[in-house]
Amino acid sequence: MTTLIPQTEPAPQTARPANLAPAEVWFVCGSQHLYGPEALEQVAEHARVIGQALRDSPLIPLDIVTKGVLTTPEDIRRLCREADSDPRCAGLILWMHTFSPSKMWIGGLSTLKKPFAHLHTQFDRELPWATLDMDYMNLNQSAHGDREAGFLHTRLRLERKVVVGHWSDPEVQARLGTWARAAWAWHDLQGANFARFGDNMRDVAVTEGDKVSAEMRFGFAVNAFPVGDLAARVNAVTEAQIDALIDTYLREYAVTPELQPDGAQHASLRDAARIEAGLRGFLEDGGFKGFTDNFQDLHGLKQLPGIATQRLMAEGYGFGGEGDWKTAALVRAMKVMAYGLPGGTSFMEDYTYHLEPGNHQVLGAHMLEVCPTIAAGTPRVEVHPLGIGGKEDPVRLVFDAQHGPAVNASLVDLGNRFRLIVNEVTAMPHPDLPKLPVARAVWETKPDFKTASAAWIHAGGAHHTGYSSALTTEHLEDFAVIAGVELAVIDSGTILRDFRQNLRLSDLYYVLAQGLRA
Repeated sequence: MTTLIPQTEPAPQTARPANLAPAEVWFVCGSQHLYGPEALEQVAEHARVIGQALRDSPLIPLDIVTKGVLTTPEDIRRLCREADSDPRCAGLILWMHTFSPSKMWIGGLSTLKKPFAHLHTQFDRELPWATLDMDYMNLNQSAHGDREAGFLHTRLRLERKVVVGHWSDPEVQARLGTWARAAWAWHDLQGANFARFGDNMRDVAVTEGDKVSAEMRFGFAVNAFPVGDLAARVNAVTEAQIDALIDTYLREYAVTPELQPDGAQHASLRDAARIEAGLRGFLEDGGFKGFTDNFQDLHGLKQLPGIATQRLMAEGYGFGGEGDWKTAALVRAMKVMAYGLPGGTSFMEDYTYHLEPGNHQVLGAHMLEVCPTIAAGTPRVEVHPLGIGGKEDPVRLVFDAQHGPAVNASLVDLGNRFRLIVNEVTAMPHPDLPKLPVARAVWETKPDFKTASAAWIHAGGAHHTGYSSALTTEHLEDFAVIAGVELAVIDSGTILRDFRQNLRLSDLYYVLAQGLRA
């Protein structure tokens, strides 16, 4: 009889990622002078009330700054320029209270670089049936004005999120909050730097990619650093720094007896702590938001960074194994989107399958580097042989993942564009794994294993992924829209024939898309 791993307490909220700058979203209302000053005063007051309600909503993670009512092309151009130049502005929420002729918005929106969401709402939730007159109708024309605005956004081929419903509706606020998280992740990537220690794993295709195209598309830079530079930082770590980390390990985790201060392998734990302190110092001094390493290039390091990488990921750094910088950037973006939400986010790899008839499952893991934010219960600190890399046995955190819904995402470079593939999954209970010395998650894929796996392979999805129990497909969809990259979703509604046809149509679309903007 097998013993299933029990589910423990719910995962805590995701901590603030390292090097995450504060950001805000501007709430902008459109109108015109046709209605006179008295009507515009009412419009401004309504905008103030709605803006304050959004600012007070616990469902929206960013500060909402109300920018008043825009009524002229000059005002709109000026605000768009200000938004693009303001380092705190992550995006805009646009709402047309009355009828704002959309030609006024061409100049501003044609140059706007920041993402925006279109809120289709009105001030009053319910119509005052008994007193409804033409004055009320003229003032409350969002049904009219937002359609005018929507036409222009479509005519300009502007990607945006459209959220429909009353501004007080929690669902509306939640969807704006989801978009705000994606906008914050995008904002965080602009000018971000990722350190690539060494190259990628030899002869591997999917971890390669065009770093110039990536910086043009996503705004982040990836640069290589010799592992020897990292080793020098590691060697400069003091014994006091190591002692402090050892105390942290003993306090936060279940450390196996052999790694305890009086254990036979305690020196390995001190080596791991030395690597963590040196790696953290390197990343902090360089202002990096993520990194990669490669077990084939560990010159000067005693171990492949295991617990160091896991703990740094838990602090919000992006990571990709074997030099996979695209996944490192994706994990960082997912960490930012997940900030403050219950659940966790990690670098992951689809490792092996359970193909029992009627019970197909995926076992996800990696050699060492799975983030403890997805752990169910207290991780154990263990040391085991790695079998590859030719270095000393590395220390790592070992645990089982939380059960429940999650998403598994892969960012790939197709040459002429990037594609983000997302599969909705459910992490499941599983038998004990006493001989598997790594952190792991076991999940079932939607709509089913065979369809999901075939769709993933047809889409070119990588074996490395960003795995999150905190995020939903909508978060990643909003991020893909903001980034202007292709999105391929594999969920409960996926039909393989249709999915493959959509991939073919996407190939055609991305060849022709630039011409559509004329």
